[in-house]
Parts: sequence; structure tokens; C-alpha cells
Amino acid sequence: MLNAAAGITTTAIPLRMPLFRGERRLRIALAGLPGAGKTTLFEAVSSTAPQTGELTGTHRVYRECTVQIGLDEAGVIDLPSIHSLHLLEGDDLSAMKYLLWGDDRPPVSAHEPSSPPAPFSPPDLIIQVVDASNLQSHLELTLELSQLGRPIVLALNHMDQAAKKGLYINVKAMEKLLGIPVVPTVALMGQGIAQLFSTAMNAAREAICPLPQPPSRHIAESLQQLDAALNRPEIHAAFRVPHPLLLMQFAADDPFVDDELRQHFPQLLPEFRALRDAAGLSLPRPLAEELHADRHHQAATLVEAALRMGSPVQSHGWRFWLDELFLHPQWGLIGSLAVFAAVLFVVFEVSGWIDSMTTVRLTEAFTDWQPLSTGGVVARAVLDGLIGLTGIVVPYMIPLVMLLVTLEEAGLMHRIAFVVDRGFHKIGLHGGVAVPFLLGLGCNVPAISGAAKATSGRERVIASVLITFVPCSARSAIILAIAGKYLGAGGVFGMFALTVIIIAIMGRVLSRGDRELGPGQVQEIPDYALPTWRKLLVETWARTSDILTIVTPLLVGGSVVLALLNHVGADSLINILLMPVSVWWLGLPLALGVPLLFGVLRKELSLLMIFQALGTQEIGTLLDSVQIVTLLLFLTFYIPCVSTFAVMLKTIGRRDALFSVALSVAVALLVSGAVRLILSVLQLATG
Repeated sequence: MLNAAAGITTTAIPLRMPLFRGERRLRIALAGLPGAGKTTLFEAVSSTAPQTGELTGTHRVYRECTVQIGLDEAGVIDLPSIHSLHLLEGDDLSAMKYLLWGDDRPPVSAHEPSSPPAPFSPPDLIIQVVDASNLQSHLELTLELSQLGRPIVLALNHMDQAAKKGLYINVKAMEKLLGIPVVPTVALMGQGIAQLFSTAMNAAREAICPLPQPPSRHIAESLQQLDAALNRPEIHAAFRVPHPLLLMQFAADDPFVDDELRQHFPQLLPEFRALRDAAGLSLPRPLAEELHADRHHQAATLVEAALRMGSPVQSHGWRFWLDELFLHPQWGLIGSLAVFAAVLFVVFEVSGWIDSMTTVRLTEAFTDWQPLSTGGVVARAVLDGLIGLTGIVVPYMIPLVMLLVTLEEAGLMHRIAFVVDRGFHKIGLHGGVAVPFLLGLGCNVPAISGAAKATSGRERVIASVLITFVPCSARSAIILAIAGKYLGAGGVFGMFALTVIIIAIMGRVLSRGDRELGPGQVQEIPDYALPTWRKLLVETWARTSDILTIVTPLLVGGSVVLALLNHVGADSLINILLMPVSVWWLGLPLALGVPLLFGVLRKELSLLMIFQALGTQEIGTLLDSVQIVTLLLFLTFYIPCVSTFAVMLKTIGRRDALFSVALSVAVALLVSGAVRLILSVLQLATG
């Protein structure tokens, strides 16, 4: 809803209790057969740096991380694949021990010299990932997991592959037969994942456990005496497992259960074995084989009741093909590049045209007004600041924000965020910051505001700092204007490529200190929709309103300070003070000290001041190629502008904002100085 008095858009979120957060967060185990898509599902929601380890006594690797699910949190564990819970040995046995006991051993395993299978508590809920295109073998494991006595949610994965084979699954029928929630998913493309984890949280709140799946009547009758003999309090206390599971494991001659009974209840084991042998005598096959055949038959019956064979899908609508473009692991990158190209077109074509029709004309209209009095200089500086503000907002910020809001409302940006999520993990961030990074190509100010809304904690700081290295329209214009003229297309490409490399390196460095910066995210893939003008205008205002309250005073004030310094003739003193940086380190003319320093107001202002300081727009006559490269690199990585710093003060605080400034200055000096040294050596070597 819209708060008219405050001008703020708020959304009501229903609060489900109890709230799973902090120490009360759920623990969810992902289980399944090989090839079901369990690992793909984990990677779709994982944090930027999940914890990894090996189950005790095995070489089977598990991964674990915290995941944000709405207002709730869950610890999600990607377990090694489990083939069956029966006749377990070695690695599969360790996986089942974790599902049963976690880090809290039962009395029967207290004698084991090794540590518990995993250093965390057992799961509160199990998500079994099954392959919808090969359902029967996976449902046999479902029947086994249902005996663990824990809530289970079935992720019916690979639904797209099932449709291609002409397999149509009645989800409601499966839910009724199994007594557990069933959620169709295509984990590789992010479809159904948000619903899956939302359903899992509800299942945990309601403690939805599977319906009992007893064996067939003839097997149950043969096991009655063994069932009664095993149903002893001391045995339950020793094993701490549901009685039906213990009965089935012993009946199937499971070596782990048999060995533990031998060690802890040697006086009872002969009786139990005799009853097991007697149960098998009344069956047509050995008891273990009969139990396996019965599970196979039950799974086949479930498949027959829920599965319908039909014709493979031959035709698809436009929504399918858009998802194939934007959600496919490979094609999605091409779709993302297409959106990136659209953003660049808006920045350099549409915004450039708007700039020529607004800011350029305003500047030309007041070119002849050059006051000499102090009051006139201040008035002219205020006007320059307001014109500069217009040059940021009207041509670059508003069109770009409106474009990205349109893409978000249409559902495309959520798909791009999902596809690029793994790439952003490399720099300690989630794909949700893709929109702010794209926004940074126009202006860093709304980009940092957007990152503040999409992230929290340490990730917010990292995203904000990295966005300051994204070349905004002003810095890109300088690169195109100077590098394009004096260095050619290769020089322009090299500048932008080096920017990407620096952002990647800085992301790795900044995220290195924290193993897990923040929780993973369940990214929702919304339906496609046409954005409304009201929503478009409200969101655009919400993302650009900071410019009036934060940026305007600083931009106008900085313009006044610069004008007064010029008015009193302080330029030469500033240039001398900056000589160690501008001349000694960067190898640039002394007159460029002031333009470099006051580029913090606006980068376009730096270019104008460089022309004024050198007395010509043909800077190639005064600077060689090494100096031009050095100048461009310093302007590119140096503090973006005072507006960006002002927004960072609000979003990440004074300490981190000052750290960002110091980092940008250090990177600008280091990169430009190092490249200057390298190019100078190459120039001497080839000259």
C-alpha cells in the first residue's frame, strides 16, 4: 500500500508463527538418489561461501549454509546421494546416521571411536529431490525415508524433462497417497524453488509427517511376533529410532542393526533371529527379498495412481521461450547480455540525446555569463551546480531507472538475477545485486541505494564499495571521448576490461575475510507481467528521491567552494601541493592537479577543467599515449563523485563510506601508477 503522507510504498507481509530465526532456525536436509538435482537445488539457494566437510569415516562431502526464506531462516544441508536405507554399509550408513541422530549419538553407538557423522544436529525436515522423469525408483526411497518419523517435502524435479517424455503427474494424488506436500520444480531454471521452501517451512510448523506405509498384509502378518518382541522400551531407548524403521531394518537383515543388537542385547538376539527366520518360512521368497519386492510394488502402485502417459509436448508458448532464453544456464547469459546491451543503448544513445537537448542547451544559454564579483561568482557556481544536477537526473538517472523498473515489473530482472547468481558468488554477493550494478552504468547514486535494499550487513558494504568502481555514464563518456579519439577501439575495450578485472579482484579481496558473508537467498521467479504506469512512476520516484535531499546540497556547495578557490587564485597553490601525486607518481603536467582533485564533484567537470588547464581540447598535442592512459585510469577509479559519497554515508555509515573513499584513491593510484610504469618500460624497450 502507499503511505500518502510519507510518500513511501509499504507491503504487508503475513507473519507465520513460530518464527524460525537465529538459534531457532530450522535445519533442512536435502536427500535423494544420484541425478535427482539435489546439488543443483542447493546451489540455487546457497550462500556465497557454504561450509563443507566430510561425513565421519567417509570421503562423502556435504555442504551446509544458512538460507533466508522470507522472514525465516534455515540451515540447509546438501547430503551425499543416498541409494537406499536398507542393507547399509559405509558411506550410506553415515548419511542415515546423520538423518537419525546428527551430532547426538544414541546409546548403541556410544562405543564407536569416531566422532558423530556431522558436527550439527539432525534435520527438522527432509526435502527429498526426485526425478519426475524416472519416478518409480525415487519413490522407493521415499517409502524408506517416510519411516524416519520426520516431516518430508517432495521436490518433484525435472518436470520439464517429464513433459518432453509425455509424462504427466497428478501432484494432488501423490500428496494424498503419501501424506506429504509435493512441489513441482525445475531446479536448473529456478522454477518452483520459492514455493518449495515456503511449503517446507509450513510443513515444519504443522509437523506434517508422511502417512504410514506398512508392508503388504501377508508380510505384516508374518512379522507380528517379531514386531511384538522388538517393541521393548530398553531397545527403543538404545536405538532412538521409530519402531517401524527398526523392525524393517532388522527384518531385512541389516548388518548395522544386527551388529548393535549383538553387542548391546546379546541375550535377546537369538530370540529375535529365530522369529525373523520363522517369519520368512511363511513367505514365497526369503524375507529380505520379499521386503524389497514389496517396496518395489508399492512404488509402482503409487506411480500408476499418479502418473498419466500422454503425447510429448510439441509446441510451446512465448513464456516458455522467454524462460529458455533467460533461465537456461547457458542461453540465460546471452539473455543477460542482451539486457546489458539495452542498458548501454539507453545510457549512450537515448540519455546522450536527452543530455544534448537539456543540459547542453542550459550550459550554452549561460556561457556568456562570467561574473567577476564575489557574489556573482557564488551565484554562477550555484547555477552550475543546479545544471550539473539536471545533467545527472534528467538524461541519465530517470530513463535508466525507468527501464530497469520496467524490466523488474515484467519479471525479467528476477530471471537475470537467478542466472548470474553463481557468478556473483565469486565476489561474495548474490545475483540480486545485478540490477544495482546495471543501474551503476548510468549513475552510482541510485545503484548504491538499490544495493542497500537488496542486501544487508557485510554484503551491503561489499556491494556498495564495488559499485563505486562501475563506470557510470560520466566516466564512460570520458573514456569514450578521450580513449576513443587517441587510443582507438582497443584502448576503449582495454579500459572497460580492466574495470571488470578490478571489480572481480576487489570483490574476492573484500569477501575473503568472512567465510559465509550472509545467508543464501531463495530467489522467486515471478510470472511475466505488464508493468503499470502508476507502479513505474512510484518506483522511479522512490529510487531517485534521495538525489534531492542528499546530492543537491553537496553538489551545489562543492561547486561554490571550487568557484571561490578559483576566484581567489588558489589554483596554483593546490597544484603545487598535489605535485607528488600528479607529477611525480602519475607523470602528468602540474596544471592537472586541480582537475584531478575536484573531479569528486562531477566527472564531466574534470574533463572540462582538464581542457581549461591545458588551454586546448586537443590534449593529444600535450600528452603522450602513456600519460593519456594514466590520466584515464586515475579518473576511472578515483572517487566517483561527492553525490556517491553522500549516498554511501546514508546507506553504509561513515566508517565504511570513508573506507570506500580511501580504497578508491588507493586503487586509482596503484593501478594508474603501475600501468604507467609498465607502459613506460615497454615504450623504452620498443623505442
